[in-house]
Amino acid sequence: MPMTLDPSAVSRIFSPIVGDVHVTVGDAMSDDYFQDESLTSEGVRPLAVVCPGSDEEVAAVVKAADEHGIPLTARGAGTGLSGACVPREDGIVLSLERMNRILEIDTENFVAVVEPGVRLDQLDAELKELGLVYPVYPGEYSASLGGNVNTNAGGMRAVKYGVTRNNVLGLEAALPNGSIIKCGGKIFKGSTGYDLTQLIIGSEGTLAVCTKAYLRLYVRPQHGATVLAPFATLEDVTKAVPRVVASGVGPLMLEYIDLMTMAAMVDQLELKFGVKEEVRDKALAYLVIALEDTHKDRLDDDTVIVGELLAELGAIDVYVLPPAAATQLIEAREKAFWLAKSNGANDIIDVVVPRAAIAEFMQKVSEVSAETGSLIVGCGHAGDGNVHMGIFQGDETMRSKALKSLFQASMDLGGAISGEHGIGKAKKSYFLELEDPAKVDLMRGIKRAFDPNGILNPGTVFD
Repeated sequence: MPMTLDPSAVSRIFSPIVGDVHVTVGDAMSDDYFQDESLTSEGVRPLAVVCPGSDEEVAAVVKAADEHGIPLTARGAGTGLSGACVPREDGIVLSLERMNRILEIDTENFVAVVEPGVRLDQLDAELKELGLVYPVYPGEYSASLGGNVNTNAGGMRAVKYGVTRNNVLGLEAALPNGSIIKCGGKIFKGSTGYDLTQLIIGSEGTLAVCTKAYLRLYVRPQHGATVLAPFATLEDVTKAVPRVVASGVGPLMLEYIDLMTMAAMVDQLELKFGVKEEVRDKALAYLVIALEDTHKDRLDDDTVIVGELLAELGAIDVYVLPPAAATQLIEAREKAFWLAKSNGANDIIDVVVPRAAIAEFMQKVSEVSAETGSLIVGCGHAGDGNVHMGIFQGDETMRSKALKSLFQASMDLGGAISGEHGIGKAKKSYFLELEDPAKVDLMRGIKRAFDPNGILNPGTVFD
């Protein structure tokens, strides 16, 4: 049963499991554990930070928390954008930072087995030496694989490789009763009961605590090219995207960047792409297409096909960027969140719509911007319909009105409130108000089946 505990009592519960040095309380806790990168979720000081070092310790900590009724929030690198790893003041943070081992890289089955605290950049460095790649890059390479699993992270390469749930073959996870379940593994198909792997992926730490992930690997292409195409309107960009996909070149990335975001990138990040001034004056949106291949000649052929197609589709000009400029542009696009944050954005959201509906959705964005007096700028994954927007509106009431209108518009077009950031605590109220109540009730039932006492990340997704 839940009981009132103080930090010293919490320490006495968990220190025998992980060791005194791995339980932190009071002023010794770093502020980093109190919040993630959400712009609207305030940090909360928990009773303690507990750092297990093995899957057995994770299971024992989760079981002890359940027995004592202590809310538990699992945390990876804290790079999330929805407030999902903001703890409760009467709970603990279960930090998985010590669980950072790459357990196996199986070059025959093309599978990596990793603990949840392994970072994307850490894994990529190991795989690069072997000519392999795990292709999910959500824009922040310091993110942990456990965090990626919890949020079903996506990123710019999703148009070719899919998102996290398309590339995690299996999981091991600790449940509140202290058991560790294994679902999936080094297999690429399975039809044996419910797919618990897919259920846990994207559950934002509310169902189980991931202790191990089996990741699908690919051969790392050695050759790449990046094409930048300015267009007169965003509608022209969105019309071009299906044609590029249908061309058969298999783009790695299909990104759009609006005029204001591109201008901020060029100005504040001092980017130089060689775009002529008269072209910049006409362009209201940009399409970025990245290509890759294991053979240089095939890549060159695909680049020519894309360039000719874009010109045919009305691009004002077409630029095949030099490698250094291409790297700059991709890195700048991945840092668009930080750019918006540094310029004073009040919130960052990421809705998803069918990719053919992006132009219609962006028309609604313009209407919402005018109705609420908000500045809304952004960019997005044109290849999969995931639109990222920075909301500049200091009045909380008007900002809430704008967000609700944007989320509703995305759902009306057959989309969803979030494509990859998740619901967390920051978007929970909109999710509960706008989503189908029958679906929400079903999700609550699933939550109760996994976590009967509701100790896993309470307040995230649901009240």
